[in-house]
Amino acid sequence: MVIKSHPGEALLYQYAAGDLSAAMTIVVGTHVDMCKACRRTVCDIEQKLCEDNLDTIVNVANHAMTKSQCDQMLEAIFQSSVCNKVENEPSDILYLEGRRFTLPRTLAHNSHRIGDWSKLVGKLWRAPLTLENGNQTNLIYMAPGAKVPEHTHKGQEATLVLDGVFNDEKDEYKDGDFVLLDPSKTHTPETQEQDCLTLATLDAPLHFTSGISRLLNPFSSLFFRA
Repeated sequence: MVIKSHPGEALLYQYAAGDLSAAMTIVVGTHVDMCKACRRTVCDIEQKLCEDNLDTIVNVANHAMTKSQCDQMLEAIFQSSVCNKVENEPSDILYLEGRRFTLPRTLAHNSHRIGDWSKLVGKLWRAPLTLENGNQTNLIYMAPGAKVPEHTHKGQEATLVLDGVFNDEKDEYKDGDFVLLDPSKTHTPETQEQDCLTLATLDAPLHFTSGISRLLNPFSSLFFRA
């Protein structure tokens, strides 16, 4: 599997440092599960954060632990299989429309938070994934031949392809691809012969921009709730 669309390094740093919202954390974390390159980057960032924090602790403790001891402890931590364990952990299975999907680790660990599926307009289905503190993200299923009307965003939209393929005016996105859009971007996601399951989070409702679909704007939060 070749993943061509990734979170930027700044977003991965925020993820590793625990500075993202719960909804964005699960979307980025699920991408990290699926992407070896980003997983290595996150491990490197986490190691650097640990080293920086340990240096601070050592200084505060008046060198109660020597730098050599700190290095040995870090080496033991990062030589463990924690950062490389993802592929061997079991994943939950999601069934929808006669299809069977394997959920990546981060999403599988939160599968009990997935609500009921509801049909949207056209060939679209949505299931909410409710997180702590009222944060919510959504699983979006696009059947073959589905299309989301042209829209932009009042905030940011992060979409991760879990299985399948969709395209818009700019590109085609497959398993593991992470797409981050802001209010300056307008697009029309659609599927062709193949269906697509995505994980998406919004920090503000969609804004439909074309034709009769603009009549949906007062109700856009009902389709893809932030």
